[in-house]
Amino acid sequence: MSQSDAALSSRIAAHFEESARLKLAAAAALTEPVARASRVFAQSLKAGGKALACGNGGSAADAQHFAAELVNRFERERPPLAAVALTTDTSTLTSIANDYSWQQVFSKQLRAIGRRGDVLLAISTSGNSGNVLDAVQVAHELGVQVVALTGAGGGKIAAALDSRDISICVPHKVTARIQEVHLLVLHCLCDAIDHELFGPKA
Repeated sequence: MSQSDAALSSRIAAHFEESARLKLAAAAALTEPVARASRVFAQSLKAGGKALACGNGGSAADAQHFAAELVNRFERERPPLAAVALTTDTSTLTSIANDYSWQQVFSKQLRAIGRRGDVLLAISTSGNSGNVLDAVQVAHELGVQVVALTGAGGGKIAAALDSRDISICVPHKVTARIQEVHLLVLHCLCDAIDHELFGPKA
């Protein structure tokens, strides 16, 4: 192996090691809020509510991933669950951004379809995404509970949460590492929601 190959391999291995260390460190801080969030989602879905999710960039993909796991299935056969990602309709997103502002692309959708008893998963690695913050504020107006999935201290979104909301904040500042933990959190939520609604997996 050449010196440059060895250096590249070492660099890649370091990413794996840092990600693994963060996941283990995050477990202690995040297990309790993830458990609470899963119960909130399960209670909403059982009562006829729905899970809504939003975010930008990689967080938009995470919002879609979460909604897909609920609507279709996660790791067991069970009835579909009501979930909508507010990140997928290009005509709606671009018309709101063009006619009003990008700041409102999620909050206007939330006003249209959000109802008291729904739960919003607000995803932002920095905690400072303006359009996600707008959605949090509208959620409060509508009586929609918020689960904030953030990092880097939670930013402006953490400061905007009220006493009913749940903060799941990854204790790290690097976006890639935060996103890696976000994905694990989403899988934990999906598994726990299924467990709460349908009992232990056979």
